[in-house]
Amino acid sequence: MTEYVITRWYRPPELLLYSSQYSAAIDMWSVGCIFMELFIRKPLFPGRDHLHQVRLLLELLGTPSEAEMEYVNENAKRYIQQLPNYPRQSFSEKFPNVHPLAIDLAQKMLTFDPKQRITVEEALAHPYLTTLHDISDEPVCMIPFSFDFEQHALTMAQMKELVYEEALAFNPDYSLQ
Repeated sequence: MTEYVITRWYRPPELLLYSSQYSAAIDMWSVGCIFMELFIRKPLFPGRDHLHQVRLLLELLGTPSEAEMEYVNENAKRYIQQLPNYPRQSFSEKFPNVHPLAIDLAQKMLTFDPKQRITVEEALAHPYLTTLHDISDEPVCMIPFSFDFEQHALTMAQMKELVYEEALAFNPDYSLQ
């Protein structure tokens, strides 16, 4: 269920529209969607399919500028060009019950161009998160996390053994022997 929700609701514009790009900015987009959904208590871009979701993005963020369209693939360009020109909506008007600093942070996470999107470090230092921000307790991972371990099919016995080993790692004094 989680996989379905993530791919449906939190897909950033660069995955919907751009050829093939990947960066940490993709994660910031997803965090921005979840962040706003905590306030509004419903999906931010509940598209029926990828084209409907693109239209919902444009209705809120506005039609991309010429510079932003530079990275959009040809099929997506044609689709966007057939739509009306959408102005960027005011987040504070659309979400009047959300704190202004939260609105500011959300807008920085939900920027159409991934190169202009706020980084994790910048988001953590944002004024909205002042009371939660502790630079001494926010290590930066220098090596990207790998999910390669998920590529191997495991038997039930192998999974049980891995769970057992993980439990022992947290409780080294406990053993079934």
